[in-house]
Amino acid sequence: MAKENSFDIVSKVDMSKVQNAVVMTEKEIQNRYDFKDSKSSVKLDDEELVLVSDNEYKMDQLKDVLVNKLIKQEVAVQSFDYGKLESASGGTVRQRAKIIQGIDQANAKKIVKLVKEEKLKVKTQIQDQQVRVTGKNKDDLQKTMAAVRAADLSVPVQFTNYR
Repeated sequence: MAKENSFDIVSKVDMSKVQNAVVMTEKEIQNRYDFKDSKSSVKLDDEELVLVSDNEYKMDQLKDVLVNKLIKQEVAVQSFDYGKLESASGGTVRQRAKIIQGIDQANAKKIVKLVKEEKLKVKTQIQDQQVRVTGKNKDDLQKTMAAVRAADLSVPVQFTNYR
């Protein structure tokens, strides 16, 4: 009897990399001339980022700096769900960015459908916020990984637990 091989498709954000990006963003806005005398800041509050700036224009600049730092830390920018701009104290504006962890049901079903369309000899199973793929042939599993990477999903995916 052949041994079953498997891997998990997950969507996780490394919080230490996010923290590093936040710290680097704070340092850059303290040193940049266009942020001089500005009340701009970025804070990591549990599972969300809180961005505060003087006005909408400065907020866009702040987000641009943050996105650049996240990309340098290899954090997927699609992992953040930005809320609407709201007024804050002192004439500033605030925006919250929720960090998305895990694959929701809609995307999990989309992944399962995509794998079935590839017609490879693998089985998929949705488990909580991840998708497990099992099969006897490692080549089929690697083809599955390539197909999922090429797919247009609204969440970034990683492959873990490869056995």
